[in-house]
Amino acid sequence: MNQRITRTNSSVTALAVGPAPALRFSVPLSATRRGARLARLLATEQLRSWGLPFDPSLLLVGELAANAVLHGRVPGRCFRLGLVVPSPATLRIEVTDTRGDRLPVHVLDVGGSPAESGHGLLLVGELADRWGVEEGPVPCKTVWAEVDLGAGRGH
Repeated sequence: MNQRITRTNSSVTALAVGPAPALRFSVPLSATRRGARLARLLATEQLRSWGLPFDPSLLLVGELAANAVLHGRVPGRCFRLGLVVPSPATLRIEVTDTRGDRLPVHVLDVGGSPAESGHGLLLVGELADRWGVEEGPVPCKTVWAEVDLGAGRGH
């Protein structure tokens, strides 16, 4: 069974799986810098075709894809980009890799300041309205971020 965890500000909440989304896009990509770049390009075209805003969604796609390539890469395996609109007011960005044994964490160094790596998740936390990690199916994990598509956002 998949575990789904949501992080909103400082709280952690378990979610139940809901009904099928109205819009869904999913594509496997090579776990390389070229694959991460292609994720951003494909997301741009998909958001354009759906008439959805680019900001901050493309930044989130870029960060999550870069993390999958840097931290979730297994030689010979790809990562998967998913864009889902479960309701007219929400865009969910999902990046699945095959390193379920390496869950994302933000690590502080001994002085209490951010470590050299880990800044991408700080950015995700600031830009996304919600983000989290789903473990499974083995050996995978999915890091996701949701953006509320309220008034005032546009491309």
